[in-house]
Amino acid sequence: MSAGAVLPHRPVPGGGTGLVSQLVLAVICAGYATGAALGWGSPEVADVMGDFGLSAAATAASVSCFLYARGGAGEGESRFRPAWLLFSFSSAMAASGNGVWGWYQVVLEHPVPSPSMADLFFLLFAPPAIVGLLVLAKRPVTRAGWVCLALDSWLIGGSLLTLSWSLALAHTAHFEGESVARAALALAYPLLDIVLVSMVLALHFRRSSANRSAINTAIAALALTVLCDALYTSPLLRAHYRSGQLLDAGWFAASLLLAYAPWGARRLAPGPAVPPPPPPRRPGALPASRPIAGSLGALTPYLAAAVCTLGILYNVIEGRRVDRVVVFTGCTVVLALVVRQGIMLVDNIALTHELAQKENHFRSLVQGSSDVIMIAAPTGILRYVSPAAAGVYGRDAEDLVGSELASLIHPEDLGRVVHEVRRFLAAPPLEEPAGRIECRFRSGTGEWLNVESTINRHQGGLILNSRDVTERVRLQAQLQHNAEHDPLTDLPNRALFTERVRQALSGRRASDPGTAVLFIDLDGFKQVNDTIGHQAGDELLIQAARRLQDSVRAGDTAARLGGDEFAALILGDGSRDRAARQRQVHEIADRLRLTLSQPYQIDGNEVRVAASIGVAFAERDVSARELMRNADLAMYRAKSGGKNRVEMYAPQMQAEVVRKTELAARLRTALHEGEFALLHQPVVNLTTGRVAAVAAQARWRSAQGILFTPAEFLRVADDSERTAELGRWLLEEAVEQAAERGRAGHDTPVAVRLPARRLLDKSMPLGSVEALLTRHGLPSGALVIELSDSDPRISFDELERRLVSLRRLGVRIALDGFGSGYAAINALRRLPIDVLKLDRGLVEGVVESARLHKITSGLLRIACDLGMQSVADGVDVPEQVLALRAMGCTHGQGMAFSGPLDEYRLRRALVRGTFPVPGGAALPVLSGRALPSVRVNHSNSETPVPPT
Repeated sequence: MSAGAVLPHRPVPGGGTGLVSQLVLAVICAGYATGAALGWGSPEVADVMGDFGLSAAATAASVSCFLYARGGAGEGESRFRPAWLLFSFSSAMAASGNGVWGWYQVVLEHPVPSPSMADLFFLLFAPPAIVGLLVLAKRPVTRAGWVCLALDSWLIGGSLLTLSWSLALAHTAHFEGESVARAALALAYPLLDIVLVSMVLALHFRRSSANRSAINTAIAALALTVLCDALYTSPLLRAHYRSGQLLDAGWFAASLLLAYAPWGARRLAPGPAVPPPPPPRRPGALPASRPIAGSLGALTPYLAAAVCTLGILYNVIEGRRVDRVVVFTGCTVVLALVVRQGIMLVDNIALTHELAQKENHFRSLVQGSSDVIMIAAPTGILRYVSPAAAGVYGRDAEDLVGSELASLIHPEDLGRVVHEVRRFLAAPPLEEPAGRIECRFRSGTGEWLNVESTINRHQGGLILNSRDVTERVRLQAQLQHNAEHDPLTDLPNRALFTERVRQALSGRRASDPGTAVLFIDLDGFKQVNDTIGHQAGDELLIQAARRLQDSVRAGDTAARLGGDEFAALILGDGSRDRAARQRQVHEIADRLRLTLSQPYQIDGNEVRVAASIGVAFAERDVSARELMRNADLAMYRAKSGGKNRVEMYAPQMQAEVVRKTELAARLRTALHEGEFALLHQPVVNLTTGRVAAVAAQARWRSAQGILFTPAEFLRVADDSERTAELGRWLLEEAVEQAAERGRAGHDTPVAVRLPARRLLDKSMPLGSVEALLTRHGLPSGALVIELSDSDPRISFDELERRLVSLRRLGVRIALDGFGSGYAAINALRRLPIDVLKLDRGLVEGVVESARLHKITSGLLRIACDLGMQSVADGVDVPEQVLALRAMGCTHGQGMAFSGPLDEYRLRRALVRGTFPVPGGAALPVLSGRALPSVRVNHSNSETPVPPT
């Protein structure tokens, strides 16, 4: 890896505009210089251009600096506004001086008096400029700094004074015939220029870094002004000077340069100055030399002493007597140099001591840090490695120094690391001072360590602060694995499986219709948990997951969605034959079903479960969630269709689910909207045709006028709370209507079908039935409760206690659906049953099937031997009446007598009292206890109740 990538050069906004401004400025100055060199064509024009032209240029500089100070300076340059205001005032003084000079020379056509107002204005030019330079300078932060600044200024000014006094000023000061005012004025100009030059030179090496281009341009303008003043004060030039000559072109250019400084230079370099990174150098190359400005700044005191020496030598060589001013000035310059060197020596000693302390601190931090600090050259060669490398990487720091960084990084990570390093080096340092990379690093043992490094720029190369994060990466990977996998089976969980399905539908296989999702449910798993325990159930799930994982292909995904539900993602093979692909996936699903249905060996026991599998294929524009939903629907269709089978998804399954959902939603409000009605079906004596009881049945007439039977609406009422509410309504409505019929003279018992689990529900406590009978005034013997299910999870002990308590209240108990369900014999053995109600499935085939005839006959004999009443449900044809009566069944209900009746028709039937019986009166083949007539008895003694 080479860190010395080519750095992109950022274009400077406004660069084109700045170049045009510079060209215009150069053209104007060149035009003025050309006119001055040619004499402007006439003396009159030369006077105008030499006086008012300079005044106009100085006025432009004054206005430009003033406008910039008032509104053009940015937030970062607000502290420099006084400097530009001072430059504006200084230029205004120059403009006024040139204006007064022109007034005398051009307008009045008189010689300019000496001294005059023009001299006053010219003398006021230098002081504001000097103060403005002080404002622009980088201010010292210590007293020693201020002292050094004053000494540097005197060194420069004193040396220039020595030289200029030796060359010209001494002659000016002793010029005979001149007045004191004229001599002072003649000395004031060069002395102020010397001070201005001293400040320009002293502050040139101390200028602020903010808006450096504008400050440099302003200093250049002032330096050009001082140079022209020095030439003007020279006796050789001043004796022959006239307005409009070439010397005026220097003053003119200096004023325009000062006017351009704040605006043009600012456009060239907007915003904070960002020093470009140093260019990369070849290995072994010497470091770049120090900036020339810094060297000149250090040599300034010695140059000043040299200038003083030259001034004194000039007097000696010319044979002149050494002037006392020269001697005094030279001595003060030397003394200032000595004092300055003493201050610098003390300062250097302090800096050296501080540097040694910081170096010791740095060495202690680097060598004692647990992080590895490395310095890489622009070529990628390691130049320094801290001692921590031995503990982190297992390699000595000396062995790493001189090696290439690229050889230590994992090949798979190298391209990404090079890209990140190049992007970091190309970014501006102020926007991105540091970067961060993470890669694998070769250790001394040859293994790859996960390393996180913070990178910084260093002389075109890099400083890397690295630490070993292998354990953190492993922990993150483990946490990620745990978040995406089932903790019991270690298969992908629902979240990861959904993501895999989404990838399969959005990747290169998006157009492959052969991709399929299988939803798998283990039939009978709950019985395993209930019978042999949850630990055995967990072991069964682990074995099932292992079988599933071994059965799918390498590119497919097997997952556990939760509980006993699994899933598999079968990726398509690119085949366009949809029918063949469906057959292939169906074979895979059937093979999975057979595999999962094989016996499981758990704790020495053989456990069997089956598998119901739903299959859904990917379709165009089907999302992952919709595809999984389709497979889920197909799986539930497989379970409802008999279990242990494979079902393919069909679009009508979704329509059925929508209908069931809508029906369930309407059912939730049906009770509150009064849409349920109660019908009663007569229970008839098969011998006499007399109505012995009525069986209450609920019907739901929806707002759309559709009448739903219990089989239809109970199938969607899977909400246990809604089912409980419906059961409470049925019981209370049946008791209320039976009480009203009793008061009307129809003392007919009513039978209400309730699930056994509802009797044990806390929502129906024991006292609620007694309170219901008391509230409506119904004798307890007039209520028969039919147990309508045989859930094996119900505790028979608790159910037996509840039924015994109900019988104490006079409530009779009937066992509904006798002949179906494995718990019927156990119920007969343990529960206090009064009536056996034959299952409809036995009654339907009792005439055609000899086997069912024998079974039914045997069950009726059992009921007779136990002294129980018997009722046949679903007696729809006369032949069934004759057959059942011949076998000893005493009562029946069905379409052979009457269907469910509303209250009006039921009362008419009760008034009539009997239904015609096929074959007339007949004696039962099996003798049993006679059915006594019902009498209303309000005592607590048991009252004989006809069967339901």
